[in-house]
Amino acid sequence: AGCEKEPSSYMWIYILLGNMLRGIGETPITPLGISYLDDFSKEENVPVYVACLHTIAMMGPMFGFLLGSLCAKLYVDIGFVDPGSITITPQDSRWVGAWWLGFLIGGATSFLSAIPFCFLPRSLKKPEEANKDKTSHGLLESTGAVRNKLSPEKTKPRKWSVMLKGKLLGNRMYFTFLCCSLLQFSGFIGFLTYKPKYMEQQYGQSTSKSNFLIGMTSLPPVGLGIFLGGLIMKKYKMGIIGATKFSFTMSFLAYAISLLHFFVGCDNYVVAGMTASYE
Repeated sequence: AGCEKEPSSYMWIYILLGNMLRGIGETPITPLGISYLDDFSKEENVPVYVACLHTIAMMGPMFGFLLGSLCAKLYVDIGFVDPGSITITPQDSRWVGAWWLGFLIGGATSFLSAIPFCFLPRSLKKPEEANKDKTSHGLLESTGAVRNKLSPEKTKPRKWSVMLKGKLLGNRMYFTFLCCSLLQFSGFIGFLTYKPKYMEQQYGQSTSKSNFLIGMTSLPPVGLGIFLGGLIMKKYKMGIIGATKFSFTMSFLAYAISLLHFFVGCDNYVVAGMTASYE
């Protein structure tokens, strides 16, 4: 009778709000950070700097998986119960790791890493003053100067629908890149999300070991590839057409190699009522 009760935990609400706040704080780093690098760096160095930015971003999930592997070895009520009284092991299906510990460590680390941003200067010295008007900062300044000269009738705010249709969705290059990014990230996230569970079910690995293997084998090659791509673009000084051809070639080879996953695997477990009869 003690087990027949409805779950009353609202912890998922705190996790939802925490992830929302984290997303709000992380969002400006990528778009504004890339624009910041583009404005105050030499043109040939921008690909390397952006590659470094994304490489460091890929190291985060890698350390996250390693941290998750460590936390999964600890019992969920660590610090509140006597470890000697725990009779099950991480290999037991009833084992629940200390999933909440990763949020505390990650949150504290994120807060400490955000402090140096407060000391960044508002503006840096441009490498080439002659190209000032070609940067987004120069365009913003010139746009503001023109806007001040215009009459109030000509500075009415534009509707979002008009901006999306005219500037964003109307740009074929941007729209194509957006569609490609959606497809790539959808496939990558699905692969990264379900591969640990696949390793647990098919190969009989614990949650801790599955997270450790994913963190050490899947993410470092991605970060290394991003960094090498930035170096190659800098060395050969690729323009938009050259970068597109390079991206298409590498993506085609990646998808061709990914087809080998169809030939890797093992037999399913015998499950009564599904793959075998109850008898």
